[in-house]
Amino acid sequence: MLKITNTLTGKKEPFRPVRNRNVGMYVCGVTVYDLCHLGHARSAVVFDVIRRYLDYKKYKVRYVKNFTDVDDKIIKRANQEGKPWLDVAETYIRAYREDMSRLGVQPADREPKATEYIPEMIRLIETLVKKETAYAIDGDVYYRVKRFKNYGKLSKRDADELAAGARVEVDERKENPLDFALWKASKPGEPTWDSPWGPGRPGWHIECSAMALKLLGRGLDIHGGGKDLIFPHHENEIAQSEGATGKPFARTWIHNGFVNVNQEKMSKSLGNFFTIREVFEKSPWPEAVTAEVLRYFLVSTQYRSPIDFSDDALKSAKAGLDNFYDLFLRLRENTLSVGRADKQARIALQNFKKRFEKAMDDDFNTAIAIAEFQKLRSTMNRMTQEGISKSTAKQIESTFQKLGKVLGLFQLDPESWRVKGVKLYLELSDELKLSDKIGMSEKAHVAKIDLSDEQVQTLIMEREEARRNKDWSRADTVRKKLAHAGIIIEDRPDGTTRIKR
Repeated sequence: MLKITNTLTGKKEPFRPVRNRNVGMYVCGVTVYDLCHLGHARSAVVFDVIRRYLDYKKYKVRYVKNFTDVDDKIIKRANQEGKPWLDVAETYIRAYREDMSRLGVQPADREPKATEYIPEMIRLIETLVKKETAYAIDGDVYYRVKRFKNYGKLSKRDADELAAGARVEVDERKENPLDFALWKASKPGEPTWDSPWGPGRPGWHIECSAMALKLLGRGLDIHGGGKDLIFPHHENEIAQSEGATGKPFARTWIHNGFVNVNQEKMSKSLGNFFTIREVFEKSPWPEAVTAEVLRYFLVSTQYRSPIDFSDDALKSAKAGLDNFYDLFLRLRENTLSVGRADKQARIALQNFKKRFEKAMDDDFNTAIAIAEFQKLRSTMNRMTQEGISKSTAKQIESTFQKLGKVLGLFQLDPESWRVKGVKLYLELSDELKLSDKIGMSEKAHVAKIDLSDEQVQTLIMEREEARRNKDWSRADTVRKKLAHAGIIIEDRPDGTTRIKR
């Protein structure tokens, strides 16, 4: 049975949707004032994988992910660039969709814009005002936090603690520093809509409650986002939604961990801030390969844990995928009609499927799922040497593709991965220095060296000896020299093998 760590309870709980196998999932999207960064990429991939796995488990998922297309940051950006705020929002909505397409992130079933649901927001605010859970002052409307007894239940802090430590908007008119804006009175040069409290625009938090309730109804099965949204955004969503309906807003809350860069928090001020586009532009690999490499890196860590981004991490992910695609290519080259290891291979595939599902059922543990894929790859490498039939080879590749699709991996043609220049030489990967902002397109071609077959075999033996002596630096140097000559090798349990020249 699928179990999910629920932020609301702090426990790993069996997943039981409200409506049998119909799942309503709402995930907070981006505020569209700039290009998406790696933190956005992680959240997008995490919930894409969750959605894919629920589909795999035969749940009927209705997935909603919003765009915040009116906000202080959007207005500020528009003023700086001398553009209409709506143009800024639409520009970055398009950019977001392009970035997600590059990453292989499937679109949500509905991707509403906040400005499309202003009437629903106004009606929700009216309900809160009638219940005296909200109050109006000079065209602004604030949520009365002290009227919601369980405020702080998501972040596990009481209201007094939150008031002492939170960054709250200073406004002497508010009854309580924690009271938050549901509606903001209009200011010169800002977009406005008519409301019972005068012209203005919605606060940030109200939009998600209004859209989620409208599109998915009461009692969401899953509500998610990054850990940075737990407070105040998701805490406030709970307060205003449950304050209006009197019913639980969401049964299960899922939050993904942060992305660090070289063990430091990613931020513009530290100069280690990377957009998704920058990663693709600086990568020495073709776009489709970069997408799988980035996804492999992101899913190799369980979603709730922080993840550390670095050049080495990407190179390691690329090397890991190289090993998988080398196996897929050998499977396609197999021509045997009968293989000695066929029965063992099929049993191994059946057992793998169970282990994969066990890992994913345990709070979507993609890290263990990846480890299981790696074990299966090693097993199948050994069995191809023992001998497998062509039909079994197809079954093996099909299993990798079908279950890999849940993670968005192993979907490329293995021949293209190698023959069409996707399998670049190792020294090119060594030049992947994103932190130095180096453009990689000019470094996509290097001169090769020629080696005779005897020289290649001598270098392979030298590398095997270095590995036995745990002289990893020397082993890596030899592999680079072989790569410079166009020699692709693979380290197997029985030694290092030349794949193809």
